[in-house]
Amino acid sequence: MPENTVSPATIYSIGHSTHPIEHFQALLRGAGIEAVLDVRSVPQSRFSPQFGRARLEAALAAGGIGYVFLGDALGGKPRDPAVRRDGAVDYELVAATATFAAGLDRVAREGARRRVALMCAEKAPMDCHRALLIAPRLVARGHAVIHVLADGAQLPHASIEDELLRRYAPADDLLTAGDGRDTRLGLAYRSHARRMTGSGARR
Repeated sequence: MPENTVSPATIYSIGHSTHPIEHFQALLRGAGIEAVLDVRSVPQSRFSPQFGRARLEAALAAGGIGYVFLGDALGGKPRDPAVRRDGAVDYELVAATATFAAGLDRVAREGARRRVALMCAEKAPMDCHRALLIAPRLVARGHAVIHVLADGAQLPHASIEDELLRRYAPADDLLTAGDGRDTRLGLAYRSHARRMTGSGARR
């Protein structure tokens, strides 16, 4: 089914962090998540082995939650050298690839039939490619994105964008005051993404 025939959905996002698997499952149940879409480039965790792909998939299945691996299409550390600048992943180059677009299509199809959550390792959504790479492109396609936090609170992606603007391109900044919100937001996304991809943070 082509993506443009799929109705916009609400897509959730969650980081597994170092949570005990029971707490992670409780977070998923609290948000009504029916399937996890794993967007880690490498679906393993040295620090939290309970989130290795095989163990996680089995634990989720035992709780009646589905699992779909999408890290090959939507991971934050793609192997393709063509999406790197100065040795660091460039999210804008990633987003322009056919592989990434196909990954978004899959998210849309999954989200149209059940409640899904994008999952990566990072606890804070603003510090993860879930929010910096995937979410804005889903929003541009008409989907809503909500981030599930470590305490179970739910944060609309618009709040992430407001914070990015506050940090990097506030409306009263003399350098960006004459620009529209979309232009300032693009600058804010690029600034924070460069900071994160150059920091050695997990993706």
